[in-house]
Amino acid sequence: MRFQPGRLILHRDTHHGRIAFVHPGRVISDDDRGLLIWVARGSTIAVEATLDGRFPRDLPFPEWMAAERALRIAQWRGPGVLRLFPPGANHSVWFFRDDEGEFTGWYVNLEESAVRWDDGDVAGIDVIDQDLDVVVAADRTWSWKDEDDFAERLAFPELYWVPDEAAVRAEGRRLIERVEAGEFPFDGTWTDFRPDPSWPTPAELPSGWDRPVVARLGETAARLAE
Repeated sequence: MRFQPGRLILHRDTHHGRIAFVHPGRVISDDDRGLLIWVARGSTIAVEATLDGRFPRDLPFPEWMAAERALRIAQWRGPGVLRLFPPGANHSVWFFRDDEGEFTGWYVNLEESAVRWDDGDVAGIDVIDQDLDVVVAADRTWSWKDEDDFAERLAFPELYWVPDEAAVRAEGRRLIERVEAGEFPFDGTWTDFRPDPSWPTPAELPSGWDRPVVARLGETAARLAE
């Protein structure tokens, strides 16, 4: 399944079958290099929060998992961002920009690989964010990000959706090697990207944005075993 350039799809982060966020993105390309989407500033998004308006970093992880939560509508307030999802890869690469649209660096988001879905009128990808990330400056200097959050959550394996810490770190180190070597996508590709000014900013999420999360093979097997 590939998505046509220009189509608006949904990038959804999911955990234990729940939706954590929904971001609409316009397809720039979808080929052997991966799915590339553009998330515009001001896009209407959905994000999970507690009923009293708190977010994951506002309270300890076990309290967050025990709290009653719901998706709330918000806006993407940062600069527009390109996001690349390489085929079958356990990461995505985000191309960060400043308020003037100039490239400032990459963000390696470690995650379980994207699962695609297409319901006709609405389509998208579901990922599982693994929390640990790598921040890469334009000069390709890098640093780990969110190590404290990752460590806190690993201490609660009965609650956390990351079963293999070593695999996540190994994926991060593999990407760091590519950063240091200046290999794609850290070779300047798309750093001068400019969105088509005629593209409308998504003012609302399409009907079906909250459709059930796509089950992965391991989850399907676990459900059948119950």
